Amino acid sequence: MKSNEPSVPQKKIFNYIFKLWFLWAALLMLVFLLFYGIASEWYGPMPTFEELENPKSNLASEVYSSDGDLLGTYFIENRSNISYRGISPNLINAVLSIEDIRFEEHSGIDEKALLRVFYGVATGNSRGGGSTLTQQLAKNLFPRGERLSKPQLVLRKFKEWITALKLERYYSKEEIIAMYLNTVTYGHNTYGIKSATSAFFDCTPDSLNLQQSALMAGVVNAPTRYSPISNPQRSISRRNLVLKQMQKYGYITSEVYDSVSQLPLGVSKYTLRDHNQGLATYLREYLRGELKEWCKNHYKPDGTPYNLYKDGLKIYTTIDSRMQRYAEEAVREHLQLDLQPAFYKHWEGYTNAPFDFEEEKIEESVERIIEQSIRRSERYRKLKNLDVSEDSIRASFMIPVEMRVFSWEGSIDTIMSPIDSIIYYKHILQAGLLSMESKTGYVRAMVGGIDYQYFKFDHVVQGKRQVGSTFKPFLYTLAMQEGEYSPCYKVSNIQYSVELYDGTFWSPRNSGNDRVGEEVTLKWALANSNNWISAYLIGRFSPQSVRQMARKMGVQSDIPAVPSIALGTPDLSLYEMVGAMNTFANKGVYVVPTFITKIEDKNGNLLERFVPDKTEAMNEVTAYKMLKLMEGVVESGTGIRLRYRYGFHNPIAGKTGTTQNQSDGWFMGITPDLTTGVWVGAEDRSVHFRTIGLGQGANMALPIWAIYMKKVYSDPSLGVSQGEFDKPLRDVMIEFDCEKYDRERQNSSLDQNQEDEF
Repeated sequence: MKSNEPSVPQKKIFNYIFKLWFLWAALLMLVFLLFYGIASEWYGPMPTFEELENPKSNLASEVYSSDGDLLGTYFIENRSNISYRGISPNLINAVLSIEDIRFEEHSGIDEKALLRVFYGVATGNSRGGGSTLTQQLAKNLFPRGERLSKPQLVLRKFKEWITALKLERYYSKEEIIAMYLNTVTYGHNTYGIKSATSAFFDCTPDSLNLQQSALMAGVVNAPTRYSPISNPQRSISRRNLVLKQMQKYGYITSEVYDSVSQLPLGVSKYTLRDHNQGLATYLREYLRGELKEWCKNHYKPDGTPYNLYKDGLKIYTTIDSRMQRYAEEAVREHLQLDLQPAFYKHWEGYTNAPFDFEEEKIEESVERIIEQSIRRSERYRKLKNLDVSEDSIRASFMIPVEMRVFSWEGSIDTIMSPIDSIIYYKHILQAGLLSMESKTGYVRAMVGGIDYQYFKFDHVVQGKRQVGSTFKPFLYTLAMQEGEYSPCYKVSNIQYSVELYDGTFWSPRNSGNDRVGEEVTLKWALANSNNWISAYLIGRFSPQSVRQMARKMGVQSDIPAVPSIALGTPDLSLYEMVGAMNTFANKGVYVVPTFITKIEDKNGNLLERFVPDKTEAMNEVTAYKMLKLMEGVVESGTGIRLRYRYGFHNPIAGKTGTTQNQSDGWFMGITPDLTTGVWVGAEDRSVHFRTIGLGQGANMALPIWAIYMKKVYSDPSLGVSQGEFDKPLRDVMIEFDCEKYDRERQNSSLDQNQEDEF
């Protein structure tokens, strides 16, 4: 009888198979428990659902012009997000070709790629990594940290697998690849594809061509090694590898590959993206302070205040990028090509150039200025903080060192002692320009200085300088407001005296002798900056009244209540002066110069909209009178070169200003649509032209206004009018033609005499 029991060999085989399956099941169970434990946070925290729904990254806040250009960013990491629709298909294809060709097929983990990795490890013939785009995104969103041991690194890798699976569950493929491109770094302080394309190509991600896309896809692997700026040869090789992969997977033909692979890198427009570069640098720095204060008082849904450098705010400014560019070009053209060379020539051969003091005090005064400059310098502060002795600090300023200095032709690498660099910089003229829209108060252009990289001081908002004759319109406004005067009202052109509080008298002098003893109109007096007529008016209207009028027109700086303010002795900012002069164009309503229209969060939700503050400073008839008065400055006064040299024929109300010793040159120009002010001077008031011909506002500042407005009027897309100023809504029974006004006055006098005789 045969037994049904298996033979001994069969039992061994059975036991072997059983143990094999048991081990396999146990291994599967261990793997299951491992991943279950990871998902259940047995081995440390995992990204929460909220974190996956709203992954955190340091997003740069973006500053936009009113016409949609990105002016700059505030950042810890220069990163800005963009949606899938804003990305060129060329870039999508390039990334998939080099990083994850089966991206559309897998669910976060590519099994084929993993088998390839395991095979490579087992055979020692590695053929690339196994991470998918989703896994790389998981790593970018939730960084691994530094100095991980091998077990920790393996555990971290498993966590990324689970995170990748969750990302695939919560997001579409389009969202994942967009998030990936937003999180990777491209080197040179660029994070995310939007920042990178702006820096390398000065364009947006949706406009990337084939070779640019291949370059961007290749750089990601090792931004430093494949940098098109630092390592162009390696970068070309890497780009061509991406193109080869695109050919392999059918995105491009071999003919296209052969053609495109021969092209240069195309990064000639590369610019280092920092706060010293780009348009409106001074404006961006001014807004930084304003926005930091705004963030302190505005809170996110979680109750914490906004962070300007991390939360990706979108700040929409009133600046028009075209007008801003024209303004910066105008400042550069006048100073670089005309005024600065004239200044160098003017001081050529003078021992103490460019300082102008009384002969007996010049050495002492120059030493004092140099001493102040030394103590304000960054070098002095750093050495002082290191407890270096005063003598050693002084000695260090006399030793030539390598340095980079400003020049109008570009930065210069040179060897110079710090003390010589101080003298060098004292020669350089500075400038400021502010241009605002008359009715809205929107600032369309702001130039705070000539080069923010070297000169951080803002001459529009921060700087306050003596305003000279540009202050006289405040005084004349009082005369017009009282109703007793009109632009054609006549006053004897003689020297007037005003009694002071101590019983003495103030009697200003005129710079010229035109029409002495004659009766002159107020229009003529303002047009020619006549000081005697200003003294007459300040005697009729007290300094306190003039100060009160200036306050109504937005001037906040200190104005001493003394008669000499009639000649422009107060120190005011260009910001205040432009805002005040704009009141005339805005029918007597002062509107605060406005820089920001709205702020949005990173998702485009409106956080705040800004509306300019407005205050009625005078009636519209007075404002119109002042415009007519100030038109005389351009028609026949100190601003007449706008007509004969620059060819302007449209209505322009203006006022030049020249301060004591020609230290400051001003020009205020008002047109129906724009009020624009310009200041030019040196860092120190003792540095200036020695003659009024070169140092007057008509020569220093007016040409910048003219160049700027020429460019503005030549751009029809701006729609800036060259028409007449709006008349008041109610009838103005005033004659602005002074010859006709005289005839009417004479006829009126004759009629009165006849009536008296009758």
